[in-house]
Amino acid sequence: MAQKVTVLIGTKKGVFLLESDTGRRSWALRGPFCESWPINHVIADPATGILYGGGGNEWFGPAVWKSTDLGASWTHSSEGLTYGEGEDSIKSVWSLAPGHGGLYAGVEPAGLFHSDDDGQTWRDIPGLRDHPSRPEWQPGAGGLILHSLVPHPDDRSQVWVAISAAGVFHTVDGGTTWEARNQGTRCDFLPEEQRYPEYGQCVHCLVAAPGIPDRLYQQNHCGMYRSDDGGRTWDSIEAGLPSTFGFPAATHPREADTLYLVPLNGDVAGRFMPDGKTAVWRTRDGGATWADLRDGLPQENAYLGVLRQALATDPLHPVGVYFGTSSGALFASTDEGDTWTCIAQHLPAISSVETLVVDA
Repeated sequence: MAQKVTVLIGTKKGVFLLESDTGRRSWALRGPFCESWPINHVIADPATGILYGGGGNEWFGPAVWKSTDLGASWTHSSEGLTYGEGEDSIKSVWSLAPGHGGLYAGVEPAGLFHSDDDGQTWRDIPGLRDHPSRPEWQPGAGGLILHSLVPHPDDRSQVWVAISAAGVFHTVDGGTTWEARNQGTRCDFLPEEQRYPEYGQCVHCLVAAPGIPDRLYQQNHCGMYRSDDGGRTWDSIEAGLPSTFGFPAATHPREADTLYLVPLNGDVAGRFMPDGKTAVWRTRDGGATWADLRDGLPQENAYLGVLRQALATDPLHPVGVYFGTSSGALFASTDEGDTWTCIAQHLPAISSVETLVVDA
């Protein structure tokens, strides 16, 4: 049966959808959707085909948008997205992840919510905000946000989250209690004797390797890391990269040792492509070595930024790789990153990129 590939694009002015057949040679754009709300993360639940977009701001309020017809129509709900009277107001939904029949949402200020009814209503998981370290969490440049959600693929009681700037946390009991898992990740912005704290790290992105639940990769404000024990310990894998700083990371859907990154030139040097030359970096050996992928990407005056959720892969053969920029361009590779094409431009600033493959 013929299949359709959809690239889901969250932007500062709504959701856009790019669609193609599995050849991925030509693309049709639809949108903007979600009434041009700022959307931080748009995803698809592969089990149901439902699209979800999380976003909002202090003006709109937080909400999760939903489409059950592949983007033809959308509704939204914020019911339950509150910490309660007298508590901090939730500004926005920053991240979404399906898991074990439910849906998780990470919000600002940092906290975790869960829905059992496809995003219609939400309940707070208070154990995370009750962690003893909570009074010391500090906002990063984007705010105090829970931006990465990694449910365990088999055990519904386990979830990893990443918060900027608090670090990685893990639960084994469905969110009642949480453990900080940051050993080995450094904080270059702290005095030298404090650079490896228990928590307080500025994690930028956290992803899981396919087929190995305890293999995690982390792009940090201060380096790139890999863990093979569920985040209990982390090892640096930044040797060979042009910078210790970047935002997004994306795993290969079938190869645990293959990872894609978009390093930027540094936290105080502009946060754009090093030397103004666009590149995606790929490892095939779990971070031991890296290769820069540039064929088809701008190599002159390309002062592009790529945000933490704006890099993704699809599950096809060969794998497609996609990234969106803060200047509204979206680049795609249909050969696992070897060559690239710009498939959309002049969009609003792109916050997130995800993919969905369905029967046409």
